[in-house]
Formats: sequence, structure tokens, C-alpha cells
Amino acid sequence: MSLSRKGFLKMLGLGALAAGSKAYGLPSKALEDARAAAKKLKITDVEIFLFDIPLTSPFRIAIGEMKAANDLLIRIRTDQGVVGLGEACPFPPITGETQATNAAAARSIRDMLIGKDPLAIDALLREIGPLVHSNPSAVAAFDMALHDILGKVAGLPLFRLLGGTKNTFETDITTSLDTLENMTAESKKYADMGYKTLKVKVGLDPDEDFARLSAIRAAIGHGVAIRIDANQGWTVPQAVYALRKMEPLAIQFCEQPVLASDTAGLKAVRSQSPIAIMADEALFGPADAIKLIRAEACDTFNIKVMKAGGLLNSIRIAHIADAANMRCMVGCMLESKLALTAAAHVVASQANIVYADLDGNSDHVTDPIIDGITVKAGVLTLPEKPGLGCDVDPAYVKKLQKI
Repeated sequence: MSLSRKGFLKMLGLGALAAGSKAYGLPSKALEDARAAAKKLKITDVEIFLFDIPLTSPFRIAIGEMKAANDLLIRIRTDQGVVGLGEACPFPPITGETQATNAAAARSIRDMLIGKDPLAIDALLREIGPLVHSNPSAVAAFDMALHDILGKVAGLPLFRLLGGTKNTFETDITTSLDTLENMTAESKKYADMGYKTLKVKVGLDPDEDFARLSAIRAAIGHGVAIRIDANQGWTVPQAVYALRKMEPLAIQFCEQPVLASDTAGLKAVRSQSPIAIMADEALFGPADAIKLIRAEACDTFNIKVMKAGGLLNSIRIAHIADAANMRCMVGCMLESKLALTAAAHVVASQANIVYADLDGNSDHVTDPIIDGITVKAGVLTLPEKPGLGCDVDPAYVKKLQKI
């Protein structure tokens, strides 16, 4: 059976209705044809682009600095005209990847996927398998594009397909490391824009970190929440000293105060800190979540699609946390609105993801993404279009280097 893209999607929609209720009175042949069409859906091409977006100013954390978002754009094409988009955003100080390593991994993944069924996401990701350990961002881009196709075939926004109901929630915005004066001014600017929660980078000298936070708290008052991120910058004694000293500043939680590899140290800090501890760099995939829970090393998780290797693993981490009665946040690197929209679908799909840090594009010089999430005064709204609900400006894509 040869179908146009429109006909294919219509057939899948009829099949979904027929599967959901006999009340629609559709002939069984409609369902059979829809199933047959879905089984015939194959990946015919994978396009890989260097996706570079400059920043208005360098983004600095305790363990490194980024001057641009050097990403990859992935576009998966199928024989029925359904196209999926994904983005890889390597952050070398955290994941150890670069755009070059992601590009090499993407070439290998492309070879694995041609001719395969794009709806068999779990099976495809298991085939990609080992690459998630060395290039999780590259795997995340493909996972994202496959989920985009799944949502488009189903005719549903991804968060609804994953069982979610909320299409709006709050996100914070981040103040990166800088001078006390600049960090205070930036934080005040965000508070004046209506953000109810700020994330402030720390992890250098504890006393200097305290001075910066004290100035920020004085500038924004107590009506705005502050969460902090040390990005592994402190030793265990420094972390305990800093967090005890910061207790009067009403800090919501502290992300990754010590080295990611130091699970015992993270647990020691948690046991002595008056401020809740969130694991970030210590948490990449589901196995890390189990390890951290068993060690009682943290209070909450920061799930990042780029660290986890995609949406599927991100949701698995959330499920593991939920079984342990833990709450989560979904964070980001320096992604464009494409990958941030994908991450927002994860937030909206899981009840125990109660925090969001989806501001990776706030310092981007340009926004090449059409549609996707919108953010106003810290309130993020998801699109109701099928799949991820966004696209990349074709004029921008024409300027990109294709791999």
C-alpha cells in the first residue's frame, strides 16, 4: 500500500481511534491498514549538521567556561515523509564530549539506523547502546528525533503521549559566575523580569560565594527563591562550611557540592548540611540513580537529557526516583529551544519532576527555532502540536555545515 504523508498520518489516526474504542464504529480493515502502515515506516535518511550558536557572553561555572553552544542538529527522515528533529549539546567540562566526538558518534549511529523502524525506540537505543557512555549527547539527539516521529505519527504532543497533563510550569533562570557586582545586577534583572526562582552558580571560595549570595539576597528580597549549583567545586569540608554559613539566606537546595565521583563525600555533606543536596554530575543514567539512592547520598536528582542519553533514560531515572519517594528537577546545558522543548515534555510527563531549570538558550545570540516552548516571567508553556512541536528555520539550516 502506497500512502502520501497526509494519508499515512490520517490512517494512523484512524487506527488509534479504533484501538481506543469500538464506539467509533470503524471497520476492522481501517485498523489493519493502519497497523500495516506503521509496520512499513522506515528510516530512509539521517542528516547531521554542525549547529553553532554564539553566546552574548561566556557562561562560567566552577569547573569550566563555554563561549558558544557548539551543538549538532539531527534530522531523521522516513519513507512516509514523517521527519524527526533532535539536538546534541555537548558540555565538555561535564560530559567530556565535544562537537567533534559527537559528530563522529552521530555518523556511526546514522549507519545503524538506516532502514530501521523509527517507532522501535527502545530496541534502537539498545543497539546504539555503548555510545551512550562516551557520547550521551549524541545519543540524546537521536532519541529526541525518534520521539518526535513517534508523537507526529500518534498525532499527539509528546508530553500527552507520555501520559502528562500539564502544559505549563515554572522554570528558573541561571546567574553564572562573575564578579559580585555583575552577579547581583544580573540576578536583580531576572527578578524584575518576573522570575520567582533564581539559580546561582557557586563553587569557588566559600566565603566569596557567601558574599555574592548575601548581596543577591539583599537585592532581590525574600520573595524570590534561590537555589545554588557548585558544579563539584568544593571539597567536603568546604561544602559543609559553606552550606552551614549560607543557611540564613534561605537556599532552596545545592546542586553537586563535591566531585561527582565522591559518592561517600556527597553523603557526608548531605548528613551535615542544613540545605538539601541535589545530585547533578554524579547522575548520568539510570544505574547512577540506583547507586545514589542506595548510598543515601542526596535528597533530589537533577536529570539532564544530555547526560542521560535522551528522553527514554530521563524518564527511567524519574521512575526510579519516584519508587524511592524522591523528587527531581530537569536541567539543561546550553541547548537551543529545540532540545529545551524536548526536556520540557519530560517535565510535563512525570508528577515527581517538580523543579525545572530550562534556561539554556537565555544567552543565545539568536533563536533559530520555530514554535516550541514559550517562557514569560518564568512560566514555561508547551506547544500542543504533535511530537516536540517545533521546527528549525529552513533559512538557518541552509547556512549550517552538513556532515
